[in-house]
Amino acid sequence: MSDTAAYTNLAEWFEYLNDDCGYENWSQYLISKLKAFPLESGLDVGCGGGWFTRAFTRAGYRMTGMDVSPQMLDCAQRKALKEGARGEYILGDIAAKKPPKRFDFATAINDCVNYIPKNKLPSAFKNVAGALGKNGVFLFDISSPRKFENKIANTVSADDREDVTYLSFNRVEGDKAIMDVTLFARRADGAFTRTDETHVQYIYTEEEIVSALKEAGFTPLAVEGHLGEDKTTSDRLCFLAKKGV
Repeated sequence: MSDTAAYTNLAEWFEYLNDDCGYENWSQYLISKLKAFPLESGLDVGCGGGWFTRAFTRAGYRMTGMDVSPQMLDCAQRKALKEGARGEYILGDIAAKKPPKRFDFATAINDCVNYIPKNKLPSAFKNVAGALGKNGVFLFDISSPRKFENKIANTVSADDREDVTYLSFNRVEGDKAIMDVTLFARRADGAFTRTDETHVQYIYTEEEIVSALKEAGFTPLAVEGHLGEDKTTSDRLCFLAKKGV
């Protein structure tokens, strides 16, 4: 047993364990936001296993998925090939370096921004801006402080299935949440293998995000709760911003 980086072992099981999160409705909500603009090419930052990248591809956009996890990118490429929703996938950390080409829009869905340390958020948003063409659109979400306070702090999450058991021991320390994840995954011989990894997410307020967007040269256009919910009672905040003024 040893601790490893986030999404080393969880990558292979991530979409399977999240099959109840409403991916289809979620993606259609995001696509409806993008359709308000004349966009063709997109960068999906923190694409993970590529569910949203594939959904945007099926909606007609030329997509590039980007993630810091090689294991996640491997899953994303295999799933895209299997589903015939091919796109480009690149390994990279948006907080460290912008991609080598330009896009019409960027997305960062399902807690990607929460994984960015607070001292790196300004550079991350500036690199997103640098990856966008004139009037580029940035659509992303975060888990809200309300979610961390009410549903994450001092809890244990569990999902026990026939072929995998997921346990997450969660705590909040100041402005960050620490989740110690244990997986028991069935091997081909029927036995189970245990692996452990630690996830750290950072708690951002709406004001912090808006301030960082403006500093990076974006104009915030809208902030609302998940799927358009009231943001004051939602576990997720969705931000829409445009490069420039």
